Amino acid sequence: MARYLRLGINVDHVATIRNARGGDHPDPVRAALLAAKAGADGITAHLREDRRHISDADIERLMAEIGIPLNLEMAATDEMLEIALRHGPHAACIVPEKRQERTTEGGLDAAGGQTHLAPLVGAMGTRGIRVSLFIEPDAAQLDAAKSMGAPVVELHTGAYCEAEGSARQAELARIKNAAKHADAIGLECHAGHGLGFETVGAIAEIPEIVELNIGHFLIGEAIYSGLDSAIRRMRALMDTARAEITGS
Repeated sequence: MARYLRLGINVDHVATIRNARGGDHPDPVRAALLAAKAGADGITAHLREDRRHISDADIERLMAEIGIPLNLEMAATDEMLEIALRHGPHAACIVPEKRQERTTEGGLDAAGGQTHLAPLVGAMGTRGIRVSLFIEPDAAQLDAAKSMGAPVVELHTGAYCEAEGSARQAELARIKNAAKHADAIGLECHAGHGLGFETVGAIAEIPEIVELNIGHFLIGEAIYSGLDSAIRRMRALMDTARAEITGS
């Protein structure tokens, strides 16, 4: 029987809108609280090195005010490690980060960066933080994550969401194969990046995936229908897709 599929809501781009004008509106913490009421199982926030959206104060408030787990997305730097160890979030997802990019582009090179990444994974794991690595759906990357002791991986779904036709089906097959491999070697498997109403179903049907993290699409959709409505619709699409593989 397929496991329950959790939904993590990324509130970064509520902060992006706030920062475009300054001040404190809209408030990403308020959005996180609304997301929890609408069916989110967790909140994701990426504290980037340049603080372009989420701020240090946002992380402090999220830790203090939300009643569901916080997943801190972070670059593999000493500064971010210190912040993670100080706050002790439920989870921390290490992602690649470039100052010139608009959003995270592709997965982390876990296979090529084990020497640098393993100490961060170990330090956070010792503090009880569930560490995940945001990687491409590739067996070598999964094996590297396992070898350095990361209990969780998050598969990058961006290429799948951006592709069309047969290319999308090929990307979906990659994700399915990676999820099976992750499960076989004892990694908890999450997925995210670029998922929307039209693309979430096929990913939600993959039984080895236990969590989806979705942000930008839902914050954009909230302009038209409201955040509560957008999250509830996404939650319903995920539940329907998961029910199809469980026969319930």
